[in-house]
Amino acid sequence: MAGSRISGFHRLGMAERLEVVAGFAGLTAAQVAVLAETGALPAELADRLVENAIGVMPVPIGIASNLKVDGVDRLVPMATEESSVVAAVCNAARLVYDAGGFVTSASGPLMIAQIQLTGVSDPQHSRLEILERREEIAGICDGCDPVLVRHGGGFRELEVRVLETRGGPMVITHIVVDTRDAMGANAVNTMAERLAPSIEGWCGGKVYLRILSNLADRRLVRARAVWPADALGGAEVVDGIVAASHFAEADPYRAATHNKGVMNGISACVLATGNDTRAIEAGAHAYAARSGQYRSLSRFERTAEGDLAGSLELPLAVGLVGGATKVHPTARVCVAILGVTTAVEMARVFCAVGLAQTFAALRALSTVGIQKGHMALHAQNLAMMAGAVGEEVDRVADAMVATGEVRVDVAERVLGELRGG
Repeated sequence: MAGSRISGFHRLGMAERLEVVAGFAGLTAAQVAVLAETGALPAELADRLVENAIGVMPVPIGIASNLKVDGVDRLVPMATEESSVVAAVCNAARLVYDAGGFVTSASGPLMIAQIQLTGVSDPQHSRLEILERREEIAGICDGCDPVLVRHGGGFRELEVRVLETRGGPMVITHIVVDTRDAMGANAVNTMAERLAPSIEGWCGGKVYLRILSNLADRRLVRARAVWPADALGGAEVVDGIVAASHFAEADPYRAATHNKGVMNGISACVLATGNDTRAIEAGAHAYAARSGQYRSLSRFERTAEGDLAGSLELPLAVGLVGGATKVHPTARVCVAILGVTTAVEMARVFCAVGLAQTFAALRALSTVGIQKGHMALHAQNLAMMAGAVGEEVDRVADAMVATGEVRVDVAERVLGELRGG
């Protein structure tokens, strides 16, 4: 078998790379055909979006219905392979629709870039010297992206702090930039790199890292909603959800799974619109740990009237311009379905989805348990794994759910009986 060191692999075309990989891995003709089919994403574009492309990984796109966000009805595309995610959002949104839906707010599209200065003997003095040059720094930064400035964005704030580390003190400069409708990584990284030599010249020392922070805590988005107790099944259900929320606030083991529920919804929206799921998830989880203990991102409380009030706050650095959002054909269609005109508006809808998602998870956990609804949908996947097609899928899935045995071996047995085997 050939080795993995392949000279000039990146210079090959997609079909040629696929041929090399097929030989290395012993792929069948059918397996090669799966990878060769790129669907709505043209092979040429796929080859531009990722190094050494050989195919694409299609992910189902579902539509979350019933959402009313700030008085506007939305249909929200969600790209996910987890069957229960979209259904959960639809149900959660339906239960709060007549009560007004979701209300959201945002702090604005501000991103931070960090410049790490090391090896200075007088870090406090250097800190003040950098702060004194605020206007000069603003000019350097805005000079990097006049188009952004013309659209109302650009440099906004300067922060400098002395950070004590195992390697000695470092002077960390933060430039805060309004990136408007862009996620902003390229813009703020360019500014940080352009500014770094000036900081070395002013203070001495050596600049190493100059890059954005994905803890975008100047780009916070908030959503809230009140679910009527009667719509949920009464006071006991409200109490159960509130108790589950208290558990997640106090215990990082529970908080990790709680926040995974939040991100089930948000990450699916981010992926569908071609935004950066890794950046969003990193920022959310870092924000959850900002107190020194990892905690839940959402909160649920009982109102004075006995209803359930839910709220969610987290950083959401998403964009409408640049990157895959503008060039990926499916992402562009998803943005059109979403019907938003600014990045902030998009983030607010995504935050509402995150709140709906975590509500649905807590309601299931605190009542019938997560498996009842999840396994009903998972049963369909198992039926297909067993070889069911068409109407057989529902019949096999229904039979498994009815017996409470949702396993692939049971699916195979039921399918065999159905086919008279």
